[in-house]
Amino acid sequence: MEATTVAWTAAGVGMALVYWFVWVMGAAEVKGKRAVDLKMGSITHDKVKDKYTQYWSFFRRPKETATTQASAEKVPAFVDTFYNLVTDIYEWGWGQSFHFSPSLPGRSHREATRVHEERVADLLQAKPGHRLLDVGCGVGGPMRAIAAHSGSHVVGITINEYQVNRARAHNRKAGLDSRCEVVCGNFLSMPFADASFDGAYSIEATCHAPRLQDVYGEVFRILKPGGLYVSYEWVTTSLYRADNPEHVEAIHGIERGDALPGLRRQDEIASIAKEVGFEVLKELDLALPPALPWWTRLKMGRIAYWRNSLVVRVLTMLRIAPKGVAEVHEMLYETAQHLTRGGETGIFTPMHMVLLRKPAAESK
Repeated sequence: MEATTVAWTAAGVGMALVYWFVWVMGAAEVKGKRAVDLKMGSITHDKVKDKYTQYWSFFRRPKETATTQASAEKVPAFVDTFYNLVTDIYEWGWGQSFHFSPSLPGRSHREATRVHEERVADLLQAKPGHRLLDVGCGVGGPMRAIAAHSGSHVVGITINEYQVNRARAHNRKAGLDSRCEVVCGNFLSMPFADASFDGAYSIEATCHAPRLQDVYGEVFRILKPGGLYVSYEWVTTSLYRADNPEHVEAIHGIERGDALPGLRRQDEIASIAKEVGFEVLKELDLALPPALPWWTRLKMGRIAYWRNSLVVRVLTMLRIAPKGVAEVHEMLYETAQHLTRGGETGIFTPMHMVLLRKPAAESK
């Protein structure tokens, strides 16, 4: 009888652990996504592993992905594939805002994220009646924070249809669907009229563009004269050394694992902005002291990693999650190590901020 009791007790504890890790553990932001809901975007279950293999093959040598016109034209499609593969995992483990932020003493990661996003609204001097564009909006975490903080109407654009649907669902749930609009499209050729926005911003999104001139040129086109644009850019810093193998491996690891056709240098951003016609009002690396490290969230303990990995593998074995999810999870974990290394050495920042202005029309 005692053996039976022990067996039933062990089974009960096991089921409770499974329930906790799989059904209770959700996204960092309002439990937006659960482990059992990992779908890999709009990719059918039987195609996930093939799509991952194709993605990895294309980005295995990041600097070569945009060296020719033909390869550069393929980048948007593979960025779309990347976000089909990672969006659910990002929501499950990170939240609805797919970006970093400096840590704040005594504040949670969620609060630090909100402060980082509200800074954008303040820099844009956004207010009720303004129409803002979120360039590369993801599932809309920043869009909702900025709309709520400023009272502005925000339109987001993302190349990924699955993210469009997720963003719209979140907007409705937050009661902000009347002020937040989402469009599926390529930010290198946006479906908006000239001079149709009061302001624009991009938070760690334009790094996916093969040429920054192209996306900056599109933002310049859709802004009204005098309109402001804020961008948080992923860049290598002046500490990066191309002859240092450790530096090269860290940067290539970031590029491979984040669908980037080659990171730009920090000192290139302002000159590119001026090239397309912008006035540069402010330029600052928000990761520099007194800001606290942005990479602390990435320092996931080995126990947490193995826990999540076990959940993913069990779900795959049970055919709840599609084959290939485990490989994507492993890729993101390895990328997190490269990002952490980039932050600790100071050779990389994901928050080089530029505040730009489209010149006002000349008076006649």
